[in-house]
Amino acid sequence: MRLLGPTDPMPIDRPRRIAVAGAPGAGKTTLAEQLSDRLGLPFVQFESFFHGPNWTVLPDWEEKVLAYVDGDAWSIEWQGEEVREQLTARTQVLVWLDHPRWLTTARVINRTVQRRFGRGRPIEGGNLESPLHTFFTDRDHIVRESWRRHAWIRARVARLITENRHPDLVVVRLRGQREADTWLARSGAWLKPCTSPDWS
Repeated sequence: MRLLGPTDPMPIDRPRRIAVAGAPGAGKTTLAEQLSDRLGLPFVQFESFFHGPNWTVLPDWEEKVLAYVDGDAWSIEWQGEEVREQLTARTQVLVWLDHPRWLTTARVINRTVQRRFGRGRPIEGGNLESPLHTFFTDRDHIVRESWRRHAWIRARVARLITENRHPDLVVVRLRGQREADTWLARSGAWLKPCTSPDWS
């Protein structure tokens, strides 16, 4: 396994299976979509596999995720504990947005407020996060969830690196938005979209 920072050269000339890890609010979806656009990769938001209207968990979400990552080329968020191992096994580059907890939490708060006013990226399934005032009564409120999952995601990726069960995997650790911006700005050297339908 290779662990890279924001200025390290990419050892893969043209990565075509990319997952983005991070706590809620880290910017996983945004970066996965940006990489999809730059590389010409298919992108499907993980949430579209998982939730239907009224936050209903779709019964076939695991099968749909695994069918998607069985393809030759894609970009997606690194989510779903039930499928995470299979997703990781198919991933060439895992981009780890290891931002400070205060940053991800502040972003989730801002995102929640914006969505309450009909702004920002809509949630798949037509869902809407609970209003901020329910933070005090709802233990599963997205702001609380972001705070809790920050440490969990960091430990999960650290364990992945320590166990090294995927020796060909490249992990890019980006700590803070400045490092993420630096890495994306330098990506022109290796983010070369494929002009042929053959991804082999």
